[in-house]
Amino acid sequence: MITDLELERHKRLRELALGYRIFGALRWGDLGDGHITARDPERTDCFWVLGAFVSFHRATMDDLILIGPDGTAIEGGPAYNRTAYNIHWPVHEARPDIVAAAHTHTGWSTPFSASRKHLLPISQEACMFYDDHSVFDDEEVQVQSVAGGERIATALDGNRAVILANHGFLSVGASVAEAVAAFVVMDRVAEVQMKAPDAVPISEEGARRAKAGLGPARALEAGFRYLVDRHIGDPAVVGPPAVPAAAD
Repeated sequence: MITDLELERHKRLRELALGYRIFGALRWGDLGDGHITARDPERTDCFWVLGAFVSFHRATMDDLILIGPDGTAIEGGPAYNRTAYNIHWPVHEARPDIVAAAHTHTGWSTPFSASRKHLLPISQEACMFYDDHSVFDDEEVQVQSVAGGERIATALDGNRAVILANHGFLSVGASVAEAVAAFVVMDRVAEVQMKAPDAVPISEEGARRAKAGLGPARALEAGFRYLVDRHIGDPAVVGPPAVPAAAD
């Protein structure tokens, strides 16, 4: 239960800006392609996203914009990638259990998605997505309508991620850190599968056991911290840490 909305909002926005920086450090989104969104903890039908014309590697908390349920900017500058609304708003609306969603175009996720296949449990990390991802097998690769996003949300269902046919990956999480780290891991899993097309998957029992042992949420939260340390260094670059209010 959130006891301090301002502190929780600060945490989400800080992780969101760091998430964009991580994507930028991995050379993703160089053309402004892709988006990470975070649900506002108070106005839960609204989400935060990076403003237009801000390079991912320079994102700060001040560059984030709050988008309302009709796609209008409520706080921050008015310009943002409208496709983020078409895709992410329906996903957030359909999944009240998630805080964040991440999507961009990478050198592995995009070509892998063209196969319209599922990820196979051929590596330890792949087991994290075993029976926990789906395929959006649809011709609308340029999602120009909310209806397209609604179909993505339907395909995602209750899973951690969805493969968007001929488009890339979209991951979700109960925190921004979880969604971002899940996307990074998923991209690595796709790389393994493309490099080892004849790999032999492990058994269903083995995959489920590995998935349980990985402790996905905890592992992904930790993975996000490693990504920040490796690629960003001082997280204060995106904005100062929150200072809890003094007790009365």
